[in-house]
Amino acid sequence: MDPDRLATLLSDLDNDRRNGTDVGERLCDTCVEVLDVTGAGIMLMSDGEHRGTLGVSNGVMTVVEDLQFTLGEGPCIDAYASDHPILEPDLGAPVTNRWPAFSGPAVRAGVRAVFGFPLRTGTVNLGALDVYLDHPGDLRTDQVSDAVVMAGVISRTVLALQADAAPGELPPLLDATVHHRAVVHQASGMVSAQLDIDVADALVRIRAHAYTSNRPVNDVAHDIVDRRLRLD
Repeated sequence: MDPDRLATLLSDLDNDRRNGTDVGERLCDTCVEVLDVTGAGIMLMSDGEHRGTLGVSNGVMTVVEDLQFTLGEGPCIDAYASDHPILEPDLGAPVTNRWPAFSGPAVRAGVRAVFGFPLRTGTVNLGALDVYLDHPGDLRTDQVSDAVVMAGVISRTVLALQADAAPGELPPLLDATVHHRAVVHQASGMVSAQLDIDVADALVRIRAHAYTSNRPVNDVAHDIVDRRLRLD
C-alpha cells in the first residue's frame, strides 16, 4: 500500500475513534478499494469462537459472516485457527472441499473466490479479515501483501478501541458487536444445563439445529432463551 495512503487511513481511523464514528465501515470500504475485491468483512474471535462482526462492505458479506458463525467453518475460522492466510480461488470447484457446509450457500450468495487473513498483534489473536471476489481467481501477490497490511491496520484499530474503554469494559462499538452474538452463548449455557453436556457440545447442537432448519443461529438461540424451543 502507498505509504501516504496508509498514513491518511490511520489518521482518519484515529479521528473516527475519537468521534465515536463506526470504524468498521471505513475499514471494509478501504479494503474493497485498496485490494480491488468485491467485498470485505471483519470477524472478531476469541477462544476459538466467533464473537461478532466489526463490519461488512455489502449484503453478501453479511451472509458470509452469518454462515461462518452458524456453521463454525469458513475462511475466517481457518485463518484464525492457523494464524496464516487462507486462499480459496474457486469456491465453486475447489481442489479440496474444506468447507462442505459453507461453500454451497456462499456460492449461491455470489461468492466465487474467498480469502481469509488473521488479525494478530504480538501474541494476541483477534479474529480475521475476509475478502471475496464474484468470479473465480487468485489474488495477485501485491493484493495479498496489501491484505496483510490491512489486517495489521484492523488489529491496531481494535486494540486502540479497547484502550479507549474503562478497565474491565468494552468500548461501545465492540460492546454492540459482541452483544449481537451474546444470545448464542446464553443459549449454549442453557442447553448445556438442560442436556448435561459441556458448553462446546451445546453450541454444536444449536448450530446443527440452525443448519438443518435453515435458520440463522441467532434466531434459534433467541427461541431457546425465550423458552420457545428446547433441544433434545
